[in-house]
Amino acid sequence: MFELAPEAADDWWEVEALYDLCFGPGRTALSSYRLREAVEPVADLSLVARDPEGLIAGAIRYWPVRIVAGSDRAHRALLLGPVAVHPTHQGEGLGGVLIRDSLDIAARHGWPRVMLVGDAPYYARFGFDRLDGVTMPPPTNPDRVLGRALTPGAWDAITGQVTREA
Repeated sequence: MFELAPEAADDWWEVEALYDLCFGPGRTALSSYRLREAVEPVADLSLVARDPEGLIAGAIRYWPVRIVAGSDRAHRALLLGPVAVHPTHQGEGLGGVLIRDSLDIAARHGWPRVMLVGDAPYYARFGFDRLDGVTMPPPTNPDRVLGRALTPGAWDAITGQVTREA
């Protein structure tokens, strides 16, 4: 069994090591990391899952972003990711638990929408669909830009460039 808790400051290095293990140290070169620079993750939604020995077996983080359409319209959203599960616990459903539980918390805290860059067949089971007209910094494959409304219609008619929240 796993115990989920908000990521604490003391967890940072262990979580970073998990992300490096799962995605490689070059992960920070991805375009989504440009949106995370100099921005703190959303503390209430950044979770760790500890195994019975107290080791971090999985982690998920969320970041505040804006979708800017024109000069006067910006819509807040959450950028999900990264989510990682230690290789010794992959296939146990822990990634799904982290995603579902954190999405529930985000909805309860009033966030209207979530987006990510990922594999559509995997994330479809959590209610994510391709976002047409929402553009991530290059180079990002537009087919991998996915979103989920946490409130009805939250993605309706939203288009534009994803930017960092200042």
